[in-house]
Amino acid sequence: MGCVAQRAMTAILQTHLPDDMRMARALPGIQPERGHWLRVDEAYAAQMARREVLLAEQPADVLYLDPEARPAAEELLGSVLECLPALDFEVSEERAICPDGRCIALDRAAPLETLGRLCQNDFVLMEQREDEHVLTGAVLCFPASWRLSEKAGRPLTDIHVPVAEYTGDVARRVQRLFDGIQVGRPLWRFNQLWYEDPELFQPRSQFEPRRVGAGLRNGPYYRTERQTLLRLPQSRAVVFAIHTYVLAGADVPPLD
Repeated sequence: MGCVAQRAMTAILQTHLPDDMRMARALPGIQPERGHWLRVDEAYAAQMARREVLLAEQPADVLYLDPEARPAAEELLGSVLECLPALDFEVSEERAICPDGRCIALDRAAPLETLGRLCQNDFVLMEQREDEHVLTGAVLCFPASWRLSEKAGRPLTDIHVPVAEYTGDVARRVQRLFDGIQVGRPLWRFNQLWYEDPELFQPRSQFEPRRVGAGLRNGPYYRTERQTLLRLPQSRAVVFAIHTYVLAGADVPPLD
């Protein structure tokens, strides 16, 4: 499918940022999650419409599940379903009515796809394999310059290879962080990038050079991800939940 077909017809934008996402922090920039780790914002309906298209038309690009990770994926779906009533969802055993009015069948045989149809978040499962955490499952509809197929089944250090700031010291700190994540104590961080294109689905191979000027402050669109890390109690998998915000430059508040 060509790039034109992949892109949304109109820009899907938020108009403001949460107050706690305005101050840059040095990598890895982790802090305790004080509020609800799942959120619904003003772009929910439009983002979910885009997700529905991607899940229907490009499932191989946005979904991955190692068969051995199915228990963790099912546990994650159950954990999310417990949270949804607090976010104005109506949840029963068989279905969920979303804030935008969609009625989603709760297909527990396809836990990651079901999550992708319920939440703005992307979800990445990281499970301990020997002495490293490995990407064992994901629903990734809104990648920011990385490709799920290149990271699936890879350990944490390999996943971050193309990131210049991700030095060996940072890698060791992040691995220690993953080892120490406790059940019931989610952590979060955020990143900041400027893009020429507001499209949410922006995969990029690790072998492709980033476009000149990409990520710099002079781009017309500000893209930031609220990235939450939490541990599932039964499988002990670490969940990397990503809520994507894209704002027009004129709507971006002063950033500290």
